[in-house]
Amino acid sequence: MGAIFQACLLGALALILVSAGIEDVRFRTIANAKNTAVALAAPLWWWASGMAPWPDVAIQIGCAALVFALFVGAFALGMMGGGDVKLIGALALWLPLAPLLRMLVLMSLLGGALTLLMLVDSWIRRRGSAAIEVPYGVAITLAALIILCEPILNRIG
Repeated sequence: MGAIFQACLLGALALILVSAGIEDVRFRTIANAKNTAVALAAPLWWWASGMAPWPDVAIQIGCAALVFALFVGAFALGMMGGGDVKLIGALALWLPLAPLLRMLVLMSLLGGALTLLMLVDSWIRRRGSAAIEVPYGVAITLAALIILCEPILNRIG
């Protein structure tokens, strides 16, 4: 039952992430309801994963708070949207420290590549002077999905 429940939670998380990425591409926003759902499902994930309240859950919450605070700084500098920051903070509730750091590095690389693609597109379409809005939720979503699939893919080899 535990493994099935974990799989259902991961499936729901994946669906919410894909939905958030699509929404960010279409509207350049991520709904608060999606971020809230990701955050509120995290305690179910902790329970299903057998995490102890102390110190496991406490460390998880502390890391998520730190990550959220760092990205609030990026938001304050105009580098990211609020929905992106909330999604990263909510995901940090799900991922232990090492996978979280891998997700953040991968997210940064994917976000940089996405930004370059959008700059090239803007240049090709002769809108070089117009500011671009990068749907960073796509990079967050892809990075999170890759990190979530990593344990599954690593079993194959």
